Amino acid sequence: MPALRLILLWHQHQPFYKDLVTGEYRLPWVRLHALKDYYGMVKLLDEFPNVHQNFNLVPSLITQIQDYVAGTAQDPFFKVAAKPAKDLTLEQRKFALQYLFQANPANLIGRYPRYRELYERFQEHGQSAEKAEKYFLPRDFTDLQVLSQIAWFDEFFLEDKDIAALIQKERNYSLEDQDFVIARERELLGKVLPAYAEAAKKGSIEISATPFYHPILPLVCDTNAGAVSSPGLPLPQNRFRHPEDAREQLVRALDLHQQAFGVRPQGVWPSEGSVSEEALAIAHSLGIKWMATDEGVLGRSTGVFFQRDGNGRLPTHLAERLYNIHRYENGQTAMHMVFRDHTISDLIGFVYSGMDPGDAARHLLHNIKEAAQPVLAQGRDAVVSVILDGENAWEYYPRSGRDFLRRFYDALQREGGLEAVTVAEAIARHRSFSPLPSLVPGSWINANFNVWIGAPEDNRAWDYLHHAREFYTQNAARASEAQRKLALEEIMIAEGSDWNWWYGPEHHSANDRDFDELYRKHLSNVYQALGAMPPDYLSQPITGGEVRPTFTPQTAYIHPRITGDKIRYFEWLGAAIFTADQRAGAMHGKQFLLDSVYAGIDGDFVYGRLDFAGPVPDMEFDLVVNLESWASGEARPRRTLRLDAKVKDRKLTEWEVDDGEKTSLTSSSKSEETAKAALLRNFEFRLPLNYLLAAPVAAAPAATSAQALVDPKPGAVPVPPTIRLRLRFSLWHNRLPVDALPVEGWIELQLLSEGDLRGGM
Repeated sequence: MPALRLILLWHQHQPFYKDLVTGEYRLPWVRLHALKDYYGMVKLLDEFPNVHQNFNLVPSLITQIQDYVAGTAQDPFFKVAAKPAKDLTLEQRKFALQYLFQANPANLIGRYPRYRELYERFQEHGQSAEKAEKYFLPRDFTDLQVLSQIAWFDEFFLEDKDIAALIQKERNYSLEDQDFVIARERELLGKVLPAYAEAAKKGSIEISATPFYHPILPLVCDTNAGAVSSPGLPLPQNRFRHPEDAREQLVRALDLHQQAFGVRPQGVWPSEGSVSEEALAIAHSLGIKWMATDEGVLGRSTGVFFQRDGNGRLPTHLAERLYNIHRYENGQTAMHMVFRDHTISDLIGFVYSGMDPGDAARHLLHNIKEAAQPVLAQGRDAVVSVILDGENAWEYYPRSGRDFLRRFYDALQREGGLEAVTVAEAIARHRSFSPLPSLVPGSWINANFNVWIGAPEDNRAWDYLHHAREFYTQNAARASEAQRKLALEEIMIAEGSDWNWWYGPEHHSANDRDFDELYRKHLSNVYQALGAMPPDYLSQPITGGEVRPTFTPQTAYIHPRITGDKIRYFEWLGAAIFTADQRAGAMHGKQFLLDSVYAGIDGDFVYGRLDFAGPVPDMEFDLVVNLESWASGEARPRRTLRLDAKVKDRKLTEWEVDDGEKTSLTSSSKSEETAKAALLRNFEFRLPLNYLLAAPVAAAPAATSAQALVDPKPGAVPVPPTIRLRLRFSLWHNRLPVDALPVEGWIELQLLSEGDLRGGM
């Protein structure tokens, strides 16, 4: 009798949230998902010994779990949850409100009446932590701190009598209750990885790997692969091609798995199911026996489309192609390939959570059997591969989907002629492999890479990665071994797919800005590790490319004296103003040091002013002002300037202006009075407008004076009337951008005569 074999593969993954320089975790999801999903998903199989499964654990997840278990993880979210409510600062109270409600409202928050009550109070104030904070008393914060952690505890952990007693208490938690929950977390996190090692040892699961930091291997090998699967796709300006990095990501993954679980993986679910022939060749050279991806890649590679009928069934010839194990052979490369049933996998991820658990389990089993029936009817074995995220889906199921899974696993055990197997078991028992002579590069999403490349934000991220990688190549030899190791690690992290998952139009979350800032931080760390200053552009967000006119434009010429004393209010009347909104996109660890910036012109000068959020910071730092001049219709700025001012002991020690190519135009060491900078209670500067003309100052003809630029006289060289200036201020500490204004985009000034400027009011 032909056999029906079911391959169930659960992909367990979280991005690398740790900043290697500060040691701080910028988001808490590794800890929370490790508490909620990872342990129970594998422990549940103890009840069903004949149901064998596959778990794909991403190494960057494993190493972060190990960090938490060792007690070395610096998690600010955990610290806020653990701190006595009466000792929380105002900023920590707002932070708690912003982040401790980031959970599924129905199945995590709604499960606990007091948690739901607090959430609804937060909702009443527009989900604004600043507005809601005054309506939360210390006892409210204590209840929030306790319940926001319990809500993420695994169903097995909730059966603990002490935790069950806390849940029954429901509200009015004590400091002792809070301490108990916090102490229990580390203990529970320590159970996760041993549970997988034990299950693998007894043969109930196979653990597969993903490249270490979850990169899209084909794009790391060559970003031009993006246009192979999507002809005409816009590509980054710089081609990123580092197959040696792809190999290193795989080698590290295999080594870590061996260390963590005592066995070297035979198989790989590549990040996002992304494959190419070059990636397969690298995997084969490392001894990998099988890889998995989506049916769409198989379809593109074989020239077919897996069109289903109204009942979701494939015709016989397509079912025979999909429900099989393929053997890719090309030159020296050989690899077993399994392809996921996209439709059935998505039913678990997106549909069954809204059904009765028993009905959903019966529907899934029926679907699997019906899908394989055309193959079985031909007397051939059928292999149905169901592969999906093994964590995020369960937030949408009541009680983490355990009722559904138990009913489904029980039905699997009872169903004759159906085997739930590991991939290695399926390969060992299979009798007829389908040859696959070539493979079109693609992922599980539309059999292409468009989520991660092609959009302007995606391509900008790749260009920034390219520049950092090139900088490493050119400078690593001069650095120490420790510096090289840190810089390369940061590059490997930045190669991960998670950053570009949130760039572009496809995906958004409450943490978009967090991911963006962390990505740029990793790239900045590359330069810092090698003893260099990161590029200025890394101080500006990649996400949110549209510049919104959130500042007040200039309405009159200004003529301020440059003293660094902000009490001279009237001298800055008419300037363009941008004021920071310290509520939007705030994340823990983000320092708001800059409050507002001013900019304006008169007939000869451009002026700028920066006000701090408090006193001048008591640390050594640089203030950087980037200036550009643009003319309408031109693709590049006419001139680019950089003012770098160094501050120590709250005093301006030196400053310099260069042309962006390291050619100095002026500095504090020169005696001229035309350019000036000062720091007292705020920072102010004045620069000649001539610096921003198209030609270098030394070569500029006399007729192109700054006054002629804004108020041309007869005989002057004509200047387009749509010239504009752009300015951006940023504060750097330890060679890293700490704060910037505007957060997105620039302050813009139009070069107009004073009469035209006032006429535009």
